Amino acid sequence: MTDLTKESAAPASPPPAKPEDKPSGGALAFLFSHQSGIVIAVALLVALAIGAILIRYQGVSPFYAYETLVKEALFVDGGLERTLVKTAPLILTGLAVVLPLRVGLFNIGGQGQLNLGAIAGAWLGYLFGGWGPLGAVIGMAAGIVAGAAVAAIAGALKAWRGVHEVISTIMLNSISVGITWWLVQGPLQAESAKVSHIPQTEEIPEAARVGSIVGIPVSFLIAVALAALCWWVLGRTTLGFKFDTVGKNKHAAVYAGVPLNKIIVLSMVFGGGLAGLAGALEAQGTLHRFEPAITGSLGFDGITIALLARINPVATIPAAFLVGVLRTGAGGLQFATGIAPEIVDLLLALTLLMVSIPVLGKWIFRSRADKVQASATSWGN
Repeated sequence: MTDLTKESAAPASPPPAKPEDKPSGGALAFLFSHQSGIVIAVALLVALAIGAILIRYQGVSPFYAYETLVKEALFVDGGLERTLVKTAPLILTGLAVVLPLRVGLFNIGGQGQLNLGAIAGAWLGYLFGGWGPLGAVIGMAAGIVAGAAVAAIAGALKAWRGVHEVISTIMLNSISVGITWWLVQGPLQAESAKVSHIPQTEEIPEAARVGSIVGIPVSFLIAVALAALCWWVLGRTTLGFKFDTVGKNKHAAVYAGVPLNKIIVLSMVFGGGLAGLAGALEAQGTLHRFEPAITGSLGFDGITIALLARINPVATIPAAFLVGVLRTGAGGLQFATGIAPEIVDLLLALTLLMVSIPVLGKWIFRSRADKVQASATSWGN
C-alpha cells in the first residue's frame, strides 16, 4: 500500500521531446542575428549583378572583367602592394566617418580634411626632410592637426550653435579645396611649377618619405594599428562608453552627466585628424608632394567604407581592402577590356545605396524619436 501511495505521489516525468517539437524558426532567427552581414552580402551581389549587365551591354564578358579586376589588383607584379597603398587612406577616411557616427553625427567633410592634411604633410615633410624619418613623423603630425582643426569648426558649430554637421562639413569641403588651391598656386608653389604651370608643392626628400617594410606599406600598418586602437577605445574605455551613450540617446546621456558638447567636438576632432593623416600619408608615401588631384575621391569613399563596416572600426579594414581592390584594378580593367574605369564608381555607388538604406532608416526614426522625447522632457536640446 505504501509503495502504491509513493508511486501515485511521485510526479509524472515529462514525455521525451520529439525532434518535430523543436521551434521551427531557426532560419528566421539566423537571418535576424546575422542581418548586418546579410545586408552587406546582398548589397555587394546586387551591385555586381547590375555591373555585370552593364559590362555585358558593352560587349565584354562580366566574368572576364571581374577576373581581370581582381588579377590586376592582387596577382600581377606589385599589384598587392599598390592595393595596400590604396587601402591605407581608405581605412583612415572610413574611421573618420565611423567615430562621429558612433556619436550620431554624419561627418561627410573627409574630403576637405584630407586635402588640408595632405598639403600640410607635404609642406612640413619638405621643410623637415633633412631630419629623415623624424621629418616624416612631423609631416604626419601636421596632417593630423590640419584635419582636426577644420573638423573642430564643424563640431563647435554643432555643439554650441546647433548647425547641422552635414551642412557645415559640405561647406568646409569647398573652403578647404579653395585654400589648398590658393596655397599650391601661391606661397607653397614649387619653383619648377612656376615654369610648368602645374600646381604642386616641392618634392619631399627621399629620407622623409613613407615607404614599405618587406613589401608592406608603412601607411597600411599605421592605418591597421589605428583601426585596432579605435576599436579598443570605443569598446574598452570610459570615453568610448560616453561616445556610445551619446549616440544611442543624447538626452539620457546629458541626464547622466555626460558632457554632450565636449563629446560632439571630440568625435569630430578625432575623425578629422584621421582624415588629415590619410592625406599626409598620401602625400608622403605616394606622390611625395601635394597636387590637387592627389586626394581623388578618398574622402567620399570613406562614407561607403563606414557603412560597409556597419560603423565597426576593425571592419573598416576588410571594407577598405575591397574598395582598394576595385580602385587598383580599375586601370588594368580599362586597358585589358576597354571598359571605362567609371564602372568601379558605379559599383561603389550601388553598394553604398543598398547598404545605406537600412542605416539611414534607423537614423531617421531615431532622430524623430529623440525629438519626441525632447519635447516630452524638461532637458531640451
